[in-house]
Amino acid sequence: MLSSSLQPLPETNSMEKILVVEDDRAVQKALKRLFESEGFMVDVQADGKSALEAFRASAPSAIVLDLRLPSMSGRDVCREVKQQFPTLPIIILSATTDVTDKVLLLELGADDYVTKPFSPRELLARVRAALRRTTRSEVGEAATFDGISVNFAKMEVLREGRLIEMTAREFNALKFLVQNAERVISRDELLTEVWGYQNYPSTRTVDNHILKIRQKLEKDPANPVHFRTVHGVGYKFVR
Repeated sequence: MLSSSLQPLPETNSMEKILVVEDDRAVQKALKRLFESEGFMVDVQADGKSALEAFRASAPSAIVLDLRLPSMSGRDVCREVKQQFPTLPIIILSATTDVTDKVLLLELGADDYVTKPFSPRELLARVRAALRRTTRSEVGEAATFDGISVNFAKMEVLREGRLIEMTAREFNALKFLVQNAERVISRDELLTEVWGYQNYPSTRTVDNHILKIRQKLEKDPANPVHFRTVHGVGYKFVR
């Protein structure tokens, strides 16, 4: 039950997919609406066996997993998934607050544990944090693509060997996009990660910064290859 505060695998998708494993239909609908509103694809399964079948057919980017399920427990689903793909983020939903259960699940490989009733915004934040920990590209101190060379330590960008001047905000937006290559990132997430909650401007600010990055780094800014718009959602960096 949600709290009243609500106001590379077998197959991949251009948008990140969340597998929700939950037998309560009201919670299913609420979670589907929550994640879809943030640009995720959502696959909902009501029992453990069907969840594993869905995972094997088209693996998701993360799993939100209820513990009490028909046909197969959430613990067993967690164990099976982690044996096949240890880095796949699994966020457990449970009505119990027993510390022993939490420890056991974390030992099985679960990435986080959220107790019901929960805040949808908190759950969303935890899912995003787990995705960042496990899917962020290992860019190290430098990255290169299509004649562009980025030195993150020096905050230096070269295009065909020529230094490109960028503001700190533009560079930080570039860094976050490159670190999350191939992942669809919403405007709100970019605002949070680049600007922070203390200085929260409008989403139009994001659009203006992406436009400037395209003008500086894309060969044809009007038809971007690397900094793509995902209509109705946000942006995606493609090498």
